[in-house]
Amino acid sequence: MDLALLRTFVTVHRAGSFTRAAALLGLSQPAVTSQIRTLERQLGRPLFLRQARGVTPTTIGDELAHRAAPHLDALVEIAGTGLAEEPGSRTLHLAGPPEFTSVRALPALTALVSQGLALRATFGNAEETLEGLAAGHHDLAIATVRPRGGLLTAVALCDEEHVLIASPRWAARIGPGVLRHQGPSVLRELPVVEVHESLPLVSRYWAAVFDARPAAAGTVVAPDLRAVLQAAMAGAGLAVLPRYLCEEALERGEVVALLDPPVPPLRTYFLIVRTGTLALPHIARAHEWLLRAAADWS
Repeated sequence: MDLALLRTFVTVHRAGSFTRAAALLGLSQPAVTSQIRTLERQLGRPLFLRQARGVTPTTIGDELAHRAAPHLDALVEIAGTGLAEEPGSRTLHLAGPPEFTSVRALPALTALVSQGLALRATFGNAEETLEGLAAGHHDLAIATVRPRGGLLTAVALCDEEHVLIASPRWAARIGPGVLRHQGPSVLRELPVVEVHESLPLVSRYWAAVFDARPAAAGTVVAPDLRAVLQAAMAGAGLAVLPRYLCEEALERGEVVALLDPPVPPLRTYFLIVRTGTLALPHIARAHEWLLRAAADWS
C-alpha cells in the first residue's frame, strides 16, 4: 500500500475535511480527493462519508486510522530525529495571545535557544491561533479554547486568576468593604478599561462574582492587557486583569484589588499541537518544557 496515500488518509481523518487536509499537506483539494478515492478502490471499502461540512470516517476508516497512524507518526519521528542532529536546524513556530506568550511562554522557552532551537512567535486571538495551527503555520499554540475534533491535541497548561483592580485614588473613593457589602452598583460610575468594546474580561468577572452584567461601557479600550494595566495604574478606571500580569503593580501599591472573592474567576490556558507532531523532537521538547514551567505559574 502506498505510504503517500496512507499519509493523506490519516491527515483527512484527523482534519475531518478534505479542504483542511489539503492545506496541511500542501496539495490541492482535488488531489486529496483523488488519493482517497484511489485508496478506497484498493481496499474495496468506503473510508469516509461525505457530508455538507467535512467528512466522517466509516467504521473501516476508523479502524485503518487506528492501525496506520502510529506507524506513520513513528516515521515522522525518525525523519525529525535526523533533522535535529544538525545544529541550529530546527525552528519552533509558537502562537498565542500577546500578553501570555510574551510574559510567560517565550521567557520559559529561551533556555532551549542555547540547545540550538530558534523561536518565532505569532500573536493572535484563539480563533486565529487555532486556524493557523491547523493550517500548519505554527508548531505549537497556546489558547484559552480547547479545540474539538482529532486534528489538534490539547492539554491544560495552567489557570490564571482574574483580579478586579483600580488605582489607589479610585479605591479610596469607593472605600474599604463597601463593594463587598453593597455589590457592583457602587462601581456604576467608575470608568472601565478593557481590551475590547464587548468588555470580555469585565463581563466574565461580573457574571462569575456578582451574577450580573456590568452597567458601564468601556472608557478606555486598548487591545493589549499590558496597555490596560498601564492605563489603570494611571487612574483611567477599573480593570480586570490576570494576577500574573498585575502582581508586581499590586505589591508596589500602584493598583489595588477592589475585591477578594472567596472563589476568584479563573481562565484555563491550553497547550495545543497538531495530532502526531509531538513525534518531532523539537516540538516535543518545547511542549514538555512549557508544561514543566507552568507547574510554577500561579
